[in-house]
Order: sequence, then C-alpha cells, then structure tokens
Amino acid sequence: MMLTEETPVPLAALPVEEMKDHLRMGSGFADDGLQDGLIETYLRAAMAAIEGRIGKMLFQRRFLLVLDCWRDGEQALPVSPVSGIVSLTLVDGAGGEVSVPATAYRLVKDLHRPRLAGKGASLPAIPSEGSVKVIFDAGFGAAWTDIPVDLRQAVLLLAGEFYEQRHDDGAQAAGLPFGVVTLIERWRTVRILGGGKK
Repeated sequence: MMLTEETPVPLAALPVEEMKDHLRMGSGFADDGLQDGLIETYLRAAMAAIEGRIGKMLFQRRFLLVLDCWRDGEQALPVSPVSGIVSLTLVDGAGGEVSVPATAYRLVKDLHRPRLAGKGASLPAIPSEGSVKVIFDAGFGAAWTDIPVDLRQAVLLLAGEFYEQRHDDGAQAAGLPFGVVTLIERWRTVRILGGGKK
C-alpha cells in the first residue's frame, strides 16, 4: 500500500495571522511579516504531527492510494474523513490502465474507518501482477473554520510549542505536550487488525 498526497494545503488556508495572535507577536514594526515563513513551517509541522497521531486529515485535499490487493472484499481507507471517491483505476502488469465506472463501487462513510466497497457485488478483481489506483478526497473541509475547534486549538498549541522551542538543545521531553494530547484524544482511531473491517 502506498498513500500519496496529491494536493497540498495552500498557504492562503493556513491560520498565519491567528497563529501570530496566539504567540502575541507585535505588529506595525519594520520586520512585520518577517516571521511568516517560520510560522507557516511550524503550522504545517504541527498539522502533520496531529494528523499522523489521529489518522484524520484536517484540511481537505486529494490523495492517491495504490494497492496490489483488496482486503476482506472491502478496502479500508487509511485516512478520514473521506468526502468522496474521485476515481478507481485498474493497472495491469504491463502498466495498461482501465478506469472502473463509478457504478461498480461505493464509499462507506465513517468518521474513523471509511471503506471502499463494491456496489451490488464485490470490488473488481485486480489484475495479476498489477495494482489499483484509488483517488479520493479526505479532510474536514477547505477552510480553517471547517476543522473542529478542539483540533484547531491543538494545532495552535503544538505550533506554538515548536516556535518557542526552536532553539532547544534537546533537553525537552519527547512526545506531544499534555494539552495537545488531551485535545486530540477523542479523535484518535484505535486500529485493530491494521484498520480492516469493524
């Protein structure tokens, strides 16, 4: 299995100004905006850490999932929440591609374990020595305000921690700060059997 992010979160969607307020950074000075690149970096790092911990994408974006076999007749998708399947393509051993019509599959929506399933039958067979490409959209929404408030607060706290500790000598304890863990705990997915069927 290989998951690739096809569309990154655009800079315009990131809460750079809200992060500056969170850090109580002054404005109106000659270097105003000088820290924006650094703040963007820490916001992206905080989002990646939180998304990795909870298995959910904060901002909506497009993903490509490549598999060489289905699991249990249905396929659990590795991230959530999934808003839709864009396409499903079978690839044979020689690299030839065949697009599967949308009438042959469906998305089983679930906040923790969304799945791809056959519609009226099982999923189409993957060619011998071939693979399948699944393109789908996942995330809470395109805007910062589409993300649940507790997850937004966790991102700001963690990005603030990264910013404040940027000159750290390594003496800080490893792991996420307690406040961040508390905010994201209810969103964590308990994975049983590698994220297969419930």
